[in-house]
Amino acid sequence: MSISIQYTITIVLAHRSAKKFKIATSLAENLSQIRILSENKAFEYSINKKPFKSEIKHMLQTNEVQADISISSDPLRKKKLLICDMDSTLIEQECIDELADFAGVKMLVSKITESAMNGEINFEEALIKRVRLLKNLNISVLKKCFQERITINKGAKVLCQTMKANGAKTAIVSGGFTFFTSKVALACGFDMHSANELISVNGILTGEVKKPILGRTAKLNTLNTLTTDLGGSLSALAIGDGANDLSMIKAAGLGIAYKAKQIVASEAQCEIKYTDLTSALYFQGYSEREFISC
Repeated sequence: MSISIQYTITIVLAHRSAKKFKIATSLAENLSQIRILSENKAFEYSINKKPFKSEIKHMLQTNEVQADISISSDPLRKKKLLICDMDSTLIEQECIDELADFAGVKMLVSKITESAMNGEINFEEALIKRVRLLKNLNISVLKKCFQERITINKGAKVLCQTMKANGAKTAIVSGGFTFFTSKVALACGFDMHSANELISVNGILTGEVKKPILGRTAKLNTLNTLTTDLGGSLSALAIGDGANDLSMIKAAGLGIAYKAKQIVASEAQCEIKYTDLTSALYFQGYSEREFISC
């Protein structure tokens, strides 16, 4: 006797629209199956046969409906750990690129960053090269950079606060720098953060980063460590955009590629491409009325 598996399909529209919402909900075989998560914005429905995401995407695109999609067969959808990358995930920018702008080497550093995030070059080696280009920068620039350049992405605070209110641990694990993760963690309300540490002497960056470097393996190890008492890695929601996030994204019970490089988007369980970070809540079955406003 075969065991029936139930699949939950969640669709979040890029923009609230009664017309496009009606088109999207027509994908469900039985309209009575639909659970509205946000009026004219997000909904979910369940079926007993495995759906094909490519077919759903095609039907939405044919009807000019932009939406993010999640398909889950996980009976424990609401996760006990939120673990996020920072740069280009919780915040809009890559901090090292912005620091490089102050040092007059942004174009060069940005090119290395792009290659590293695409998985074309080793992350650790790329970080060493980029940090070396920041040599002799005054550490006061870090504060100036955060205040003038860094913006937190839409939905980051709501995502963190809502999951915390429902008992989840929350952590930032970044290949960036502790100066920035500490401030983003405080602004969003994350319980903990870890990242790389820039070395300075007498207020001047030496062009070196403290070893060991936090990269792809360290991110996965952090996820595994934090979920040891939570039931294992499947109890985690992991979100990131670059190649160094892929191991933790694939290990998590819900792994999301956020406006990510193709190498990440193609291997992640689901992707946030058109919407914001609150979609990570919809994908777990939260309705908008359960969101903690910030």
